[in-house]
Amino acid sequence: MEIWQFYQVTFSTFVQASWLSTQNTGRSLVEFLRPSILTGPITDPVPVFLIIMAIMLVAPLLFERIKLPGIVGLILAGLVVGPYGLGLLERDSTIVLLGTVGLLFLMFMAGLETSLDDLKYNADKAVIFGIATFAIPMLLGTGSMLLLGYGLLASILVASCFASHTLLALPIAMRLGVMRTQAVTTVLGGTLITNVLALLVLAVVVRAHQGNLTLGFWLFLIPALTIYTFATLWGVPKVGRWFFRRFGHDESAEFTFVVATLFIVSYVAELIEIEPIIGAFLAGIAISQLIPQLSPLMNRIQFIGNTLFIPFFLISVGMLINPAILLSEPRSLLVAGVMTFVAIVAKFLPAWGTGKIIGLPFSNVMLMFGLSVAQAASTLAAITVAFEIDLVDQLTVNGTIAMILVTCIASPWVTTRWGRDVKPDAVTPTTETTQIGDRILVPVANPSTEDHLLKLAITLAKKSNGTLLPLHILTDNSGPITAEKRIQQQQLLATAETIAHAAVTSVETIGRVDDSIEKGILRAAQERDANLIVCGWKGYSSYRDNFFGSVIDNIIRQATVPVLVARFTQPIRNTDRVILALTDLDFASSQLQKTIALAETLAEELKATLKVLHVTRNPRRKAPKVPPVQTEVTIEHVRGNFVTRVARMLQPDDLLILTSGNHPDILSMRMLGTEPEVIARTHQEVSIIVLHSPR
Repeated sequence: MEIWQFYQVTFSTFVQASWLSTQNTGRSLVEFLRPSILTGPITDPVPVFLIIMAIMLVAPLLFERIKLPGIVGLILAGLVVGPYGLGLLERDSTIVLLGTVGLLFLMFMAGLETSLDDLKYNADKAVIFGIATFAIPMLLGTGSMLLLGYGLLASILVASCFASHTLLALPIAMRLGVMRTQAVTTVLGGTLITNVLALLVLAVVVRAHQGNLTLGFWLFLIPALTIYTFATLWGVPKVGRWFFRRFGHDESAEFTFVVATLFIVSYVAELIEIEPIIGAFLAGIAISQLIPQLSPLMNRIQFIGNTLFIPFFLISVGMLINPAILLSEPRSLLVAGVMTFVAIVAKFLPAWGTGKIIGLPFSNVMLMFGLSVAQAASTLAAITVAFEIDLVDQLTVNGTIAMILVTCIASPWVTTRWGRDVKPDAVTPTTETTQIGDRILVPVANPSTEDHLLKLAITLAKKSNGTLLPLHILTDNSGPITAEKRIQQQQLLATAETIAHAAVTSVETIGRVDDSIEKGILRAAQERDANLIVCGWKGYSSYRDNFFGSVIDNIIRQATVPVLVARFTQPIRNTDRVILALTDLDFASSQLQKTIALAETLAEELKATLKVLHVTRNPRRKAPKVPPVQTEVTIEHVRGNFVTRVARMLQPDDLLILTSGNHPDILSMRMLGTEPEVIARTHQEVSIIVLHSPR
């Protein structure tokens, strides 16, 4: 025994001396490279910010080149430049401030990726997995940490870190095309359950550590948390819809509103004495109901969070790591090993057990395990809070970081390895049968007033990984084109291009001169191989239009590709319901699959409820059989007058989708039909899309 202790002390002394020697050598090099006036950590704002920006740029790129997540590189870079590394930077109040903002943004974006609608799909299976992936890590984690000599509260808190997980490998599942499988939807629903429960455990443990876990605390917490959660998930979407309806034209105001909502909800959480990260998570879930996933606003939120605030937090976490403790104390290696082993086992068992219960093949089980094993967002948040209130020591922080490194490496590998073997649960319609278009032509006259039309076209283009074709036409039938008009055309197309680039959408602007607007649109569609035309519509026809036909009528009559005619009365993101109304002719049409696919796409991207209504005019006719279309939406069949039945169910935040009248041989007949115009005139607050498919 004495010999073992001797070797243990000798090894620890050697490792510690080696680390200190390496650290001193690095610091000597740093001192040599520093200006002579600097004797301590760099405090000048310009070089401090320069170092952090260099880390944000270089570290993720280097680690992704060696097939490791960029998050690992940022954490290790924080260790290198921090007080326990080369000592270039100190973890001062500025780093703590920006790190806290990054922490809240991290939890906010985790909430953005979690949808309440996920629980509607495979809800029972998601509940089973969510409870299992919370309870098993809590039991194993608490027991293992107690065996290591930790106190009860510290053991429970560390176990809650095992229970939560971050969907780090979700982009891989998207790329593999398995997002709609039973395994992935089960993990998505379970993630919401386990992360919320883990954060609640954190709130209770923090209060118990502070000595405030009394009966009064529970009598206050439960009602306050219930009211707070309801107010956030119900009130934020209501206020958000009002704000976007009122100020939706100002993109800067939209972004500022989202960020302000994040910090208001987080601060209110602090007022009711729970952790602000819980508020940030709930704020993300609430805001996700308002912002389409492919919208420019969502792109800005993700860009700012992923490139600025969250890297600050990861770097600040790296500054907490003290490798000397991890290397010099054998107990630290033991803690890191136990935490890593328990975290992996505690996430595999729920995936395996749930897979056995619901009858999933092994590849699906491993896909569930790969998605749920990564520890990052909630784990980092919880352990940072615990360290700041002295509930856990630095040794535990180091062990947690080691666990994060291992699981963040394992998660993408496992997901990629077994995700390839996962087969979709159901055959989905092929792109050729459901895709509306991947080269979308949208005429623009003034992008500032046609912003909603552009965003509709961008949504459809991004969904199909297609290209947006903004078009502006100058007519020369009344004389030569002036230089002023050409400059205005260039400015309008540049604005449309900017809007498309903000949404990360491929774009090809088209400026042309033609003898009429409709001929220019049709010719441009043929020349640029457009397979969908999106046009704006005022919602009514003038007397001249009735006699000679409008521009819309002429385009629809001669178009060889589908035409979408849209009238938006409010920002498209304010849509609460998407209503597809079908006539008997629509229901028997060969284009029914594409029409339903369009409605499903818009409802999914706008995070709105989809309702499909079939109105039959013949009161004696039996409800027709559902055609062989591939959809999960229930079609409601009603009898009566089409306009009356549709108008009866419309609400101000609805987006109504209709089909055109299809009367190409009758020149005096309006091509959109009479029903869309009647509804548009009587419901001026409802946004309407009319789809025309060429015969």
